[in-house]
Amino acid sequence: MTSDTAQTEPVATETENLREVINRARFVLFDFDGPICRLFAGHSAEDVARDLVDWLARQGLRGLLTEEERVHPDPMVVLYAVDRRHPQSDLVTELEERLTQQELKAAPSAWPTPYADPLIRTWSAVGARLAIATNNSARTAASYLASRDLAGCFAPNIYGRTQNLRHLKPDPHCLNRALNALGAAPSAALMIGDAPSDFHAAQQAGVPFLGYARNEDKEKLLRDAGAEDVVGSLEPVLRVLRGQV
Repeated sequence: MTSDTAQTEPVATETENLREVINRARFVLFDFDGPICRLFAGHSAEDVARDLVDWLARQGLRGLLTEEERVHPDPMVVLYAVDRRHPQSDLVTELEERLTQQELKAAPSAWPTPYADPLIRTWSAVGARLAIATNNSARTAASYLASRDLAGCFAPNIYGRTQNLRHLKPDPHCLNRALNALGAAPSAALMIGDAPSDFHAAQQAGVPFLGYARNEDKEKLLRDAGAEDVVGSLEPVLRVLRGQV
């Protein structure tokens, strides 16, 4: 039989690690889709990917994609595929704008991540400087945040996808833009993300990382990438910030 002490020791250690990560952060960089909301929860990402493929077909460009890319459920896969074959072209610009419009359409039906809204407000209220560093359109993030009355916690520090797709995470470009705008030393910042690309971008930028994993599959991907601090809910982060644990 395992003693109560043996059972609680890992929990206490985990809480102490989380407290240390949070207390040293003076600047917090949030990924958008995942830690703040599920953007395509009410508006299928698969439908968006299909829309991009259909648009290419109407331009007579269906042959740019492999069969696997044509049926992939992630619209970013379609965008990346076209950019690989026609980098930084007008075609990529048009396709990226079409994806942005679909994201903007999805924003009103996005599901807020549990505890994200009060966490953002609390972190801002205690004096931390916040920014968004996302592979989604900055316009989409700004639209969603405004709808939740959270824009003031971030504005104007929202950094998203550019037409140069080589700047998307895992490249640290958007994190470095945020750090420069905030005047933040990387060691004084914290990146909260839900994907290995977020972790690798934070590593390259020299920013400590806190993973958010809403299920076991997400957690495994983050752990396998090398992330050490991962939470399955933002509630313990909020509780630490409020001094409740």
